[in-house]
Amino acid sequence: MTSRNSALIVGCVVILTAALGFWLAHEVDRPAPQLASGTWLPHARDLGPFTLTDQNGLPFTQDSLRGTPSLVYFGFTHCPDICPVTLLQLAKVRQAGIISDLRVLFVSVDPARDTPRILAQYVHAFDPDFIGLTGSEAMLDRLAHRFGVAFMRINLPGGDYTMDHSATVYLLDRHGRNVAVFTPPYDVPHLEADLRRAADSLG
Repeated sequence: MTSRNSALIVGCVVILTAALGFWLAHEVDRPAPQLASGTWLPHARDLGPFTLTDQNGLPFTQDSLRGTPSLVYFGFTHCPDICPVTLLQLAKVRQAGIISDLRVLFVSVDPARDTPRILAQYVHAFDPDFIGLTGSEAMLDRLAHRFGVAFMRINLPGGDYTMDHSATVYLLDRHGRNVAVFTPPYDVPHLEADLRRAADSLG
């Protein structure tokens, strides 16, 4: 090997090393987004394996979360107030196009009544691109625990019932990890501003 070739190889190694160092420093030092209506988590939370069913009757797993950022909300279709109000707000946020490929996932905590067909009718009334999800009670319990969602059945007079549940909205990055949480009351302009701040940190 000639001295000229050796110098060329050394030069390439130096350039690549410098570029890698710059990239690592940029990634490590990137400040967490400062959110006005939510909290950016200090560490992204992996949700682990799960299997739900979407509004088309198709399986939806942890792999289905990868590649696209998502807003996740737990509720139920018989909810009289907070669920429809929140979904309407999330529809406005998604349609604003702050993050072009943002999805909204509505996870039902009432699998006995919220079949895929019912979920399809419900979520598409807010936005035709919303995804409704259901699953077994055991699977929903495990997934809710991973998110930190609390829900409970409340029996009503006459044999009917309702569901009491957390109203938190969760932001997932493109790796399917929970990176931020938003708590009510929600304000569409604030949510849009927060998504704009978070866009470059979603992978």
